[in-house]
Amino acid sequence: MNLSPTRDITSAAGTGWGTLSRLGLAARFARREMRAGVRGFSIFVACLALGVASIAGVNALSGALNASIATEGQKILGGDLRFSLIHREVDNKERAFLESLGPVSGSATMRAIVRLPDGSDQALTELKGVDDVYPLYGEVRLGQEGDLQSLLARQPDGSFGAVAEAGLLARLNLALGDQVSLGSIAIRIMDTIEREPDRLSGGIDLAPRLLLSLETMRASGLVKPGSLVRWHYQLKLGADATKEEVDAARKAASDAFPKAGWQIRGRENASPGLSRNIERSAHFLTLVGLTALIVGGVGVANAVSAYLDRKREVIATLKSIGASGSFVFNVYIIQILMIASLAIALGLVVGSAVPPLAELYLKRVLPIDIDTGLQPTALALAAVYGYLMTLVFALWPLARARDIRPTALFRNHDTSSRKWPHWPYLLALAACILLLVALSVGLADNRRIAAYFVGGSVISFAILRGVAFVIMVVARRLPHARSPALRLAIGNIHRPGSITPSVILSLGLGLTLLVTIALIDGNLRNQLTASLAEKAPSFFFVDIQNDELAPFKQLIREQAPEGKLQAVPSLRGFFVEIGGRKPDTIKVDSEHQWALRGDRGITYSSDIPENSTLSEGEWWAADYSGPSLVSFDEEIARAFGLKLGDTVTVNVLGREITSTLASTRKVVWQSLGINFLMVFSPNTFAGAPHANLATLGFPDGATADAEFALMKVIASTFPTVTTIRIKDALDRVAQVVGQLAWAVRAASAVTLISSILVLAGALTAGQRTQIHDAVILKTIGATRGQLLKTYLLQFSLLGALTAIFGILAGTLASWFVVVNVMEDEFVFIPSAALSATILALFMCIGIGLAGTWRILGQKAAPLLRNA
Repeated sequence: MNLSPTRDITSAAGTGWGTLSRLGLAARFARREMRAGVRGFSIFVACLALGVASIAGVNALSGALNASIATEGQKILGGDLRFSLIHREVDNKERAFLESLGPVSGSATMRAIVRLPDGSDQALTELKGVDDVYPLYGEVRLGQEGDLQSLLARQPDGSFGAVAEAGLLARLNLALGDQVSLGSIAIRIMDTIEREPDRLSGGIDLAPRLLLSLETMRASGLVKPGSLVRWHYQLKLGADATKEEVDAARKAASDAFPKAGWQIRGRENASPGLSRNIERSAHFLTLVGLTALIVGGVGVANAVSAYLDRKREVIATLKSIGASGSFVFNVYIIQILMIASLAIALGLVVGSAVPPLAELYLKRVLPIDIDTGLQPTALALAAVYGYLMTLVFALWPLARARDIRPTALFRNHDTSSRKWPHWPYLLALAACILLLVALSVGLADNRRIAAYFVGGSVISFAILRGVAFVIMVVARRLPHARSPALRLAIGNIHRPGSITPSVILSLGLGLTLLVTIALIDGNLRNQLTASLAEKAPSFFFVDIQNDELAPFKQLIREQAPEGKLQAVPSLRGFFVEIGGRKPDTIKVDSEHQWALRGDRGITYSSDIPENSTLSEGEWWAADYSGPSLVSFDEEIARAFGLKLGDTVTVNVLGREITSTLASTRKVVWQSLGINFLMVFSPNTFAGAPHANLATLGFPDGATADAEFALMKVIASTFPTVTTIRIKDALDRVAQVVGQLAWAVRAASAVTLISSILVLAGALTAGQRTQIHDAVILKTIGATRGQLLKTYLLQFSLLGALTAIFGILAGTLASWFVVVNVMEDEFVFIPSAALSATILALFMCIGIGLAGTWRILGQKAAPLLRNA
């Protein structure tokens, strides 16, 4: 017998083979071995496909929506360029200049109250007045498919025509043809609005749309000097106008009227608010998808470990005939990547189907046609995440498998593999993790939140592994229980090769996420329905003219003597320069970017406003008459890089006003009272036309009936004043938050499904050992019932311990978000903890027992014969 050392089969063809040749040989071995099947990889494929599908679907839909917005920018904006003003219309020179560039359509928007003729009910509406050439692009789709301009004209009975969204009719229980009061006139609802082409360019809506003519809007008496009316002028350059032509028209208007005070938006940025929300939602849901991938990664590691465990004899045989550890590693990593490719392809197919499926719903709520084509960038990103996650979780067991020795052929359990893989594999693992982190943070809209996510994931993994280790150590040191079933159950928790780490890791992450979301949602709802409702005033009153202010106050004193009325001047303006810099050159963190977008509310006051305290600087004297001074919110001033003595220029009513920063204030925005980012010295706007904003609160509270009665009196006495009941607005916001919460829960369900799959995979990975133990126990007399009781106790203990961790970790995470991000008081919600406990026990016991049923039925004879 020749006992000379075996030759490395990977170099059998000579020493001239390079890396590619060795990889080719490994690939042929991998392909041949896979012909025998890849049993046990269903969990692997499901986990990976699920995570990839969620990331691909979210980003594909985001890409489709953004592509649609870019393609249909003219329809969304209502023109190639839109010129917007606040408080004033364009003058004759400005109008003539715009018309010299192309056809122009004018419109005006504001919020107003419509009332039933008998005054029994009223509702807030988003009012929009349009001219006779509206819209320049697209069409207004009506329920009865009538002619828009004919319906908006004055009707034979003298009433003014209007069309409204169905929500307004439902709110006031109206039918087509019914009349409502708007300001000082009566209007007749002629039809319902199915689609308004430029609705998305208008920002956030708090109420249903009411569309009428500009003539009707002026006749209502709502348009007065200082009224909060936004005037828009859409310019049509033609469907074939190039980007260069659009930019040239924009520049010409800016150069001709540098101080007009209009904000110019182009078709390439038709709906910036929607685009930002799409991007933010996509990044957030991508992080949720990554969580599902991370949880699923545990399933990948379990599946790979179980597969390699079944291949011990094959690997030992290869080693015994001369295969190197690197060759073994290459053979099996090729197999894993081939299976991963199948899973990723499946996930990409599912993800690419999301835009067409979403289009079926979105076409009813968005006035654009969704681009349902493939989104290569989104799919490529999801595939990269999938492959990186596969490598992160598969490299460790693969690197350890390379060290299996030929002696494993003669042992039922191999203990010869290294505890830690060789350093090149650890280096490759670290590189994959760093690349995954770089992608997650680098592509995020809010990198700080993404960094928290990455850090939280790493910490969660470390903590969960530590928790599993502590549980196993404690279980090992517990005194022996008298009950054999309990003693065996505890032994299964801490034994070598136990499924405890996998169960704690997968289920713990899923439960932590669910508890966190449930508690944040509950605290947010509590803030909207309880906390804010208690602090907030009962009413906001908008567009109180100066000559109406005194009689308005008198009416409140008569009708609500117990109420607290606060009224301040109200104007709108936008930044021209901030500390000598143009607003578009200032880099501001995402938390404060809102202050630079569009126009801002401003006021003037001789005293420090309520709900704010002086932080730095001094307040001006009541009789101050020097150069204009301004006080800023301290956080915004810090975000803008402003310091006392810097100058700020704003455009108000077409006039540029430069003021010196005299002080900063700490503003309590959460009070929902009257708060302004900027407060000017009173002499700044002396003689300027403006309206007033007021709030009314009841320190001792007021009944709904009393509030509605007061609204009717105010509506009949001051028909042009817009009354907003805060509770209605908060209910509207709570409804939107509830919809978002359900969307987040639905997305998070992907993580829970991954947890279920991983739990099932963990059982599969440990079946070899469990079957061996079950056979031994049966041989010495254990019955199926006794084994069932053992497993029931084991999974109950694991479920309860995991639920405890999920509740603690989820509570801590939600507390951090509520206190530090939402800046509110945290309230623990017991129902979230109870549901997490029930879910953990149900999943752990149900899936655990379902997975062990095959083990309980295992015959002892076959295994004993091969022992």
